[in-house]
Amino acid sequence: MIWESFGSAVLGLALSWAALHSLADRLPSGRAVYLTGALGALFGAFLTHMALGPGSVLASLIGAAAVASVTLSLLIRPRGRRLTRSAPAQ
Repeated sequence: MIWESFGSAVLGLALSWAALHSLADRLPSGRAVYLTGALGALFGAFLTHMALGPGSVLASLIGAAAVASVTLSLLIRPRGRRLTRSAPAQ
């Protein structure tokens, strides 16, 4: 379980690094991206490990990569659109 956790955290950091290098202008600070990727991967590995039981290390890493990718995708800001306030309701 320790190596599985370590591997999923490294996988989350690697996904964060790839996201920062490909979408640097659309993501928040690097610290937030690395933290989100690592924690998302750890949660994904935990979730997959609890669902499938011990002995499925590859499946846990796949689950870690999936959850880390989803959580990192939630950080992406829209391109070229400013957030504006709508007119007040009357």
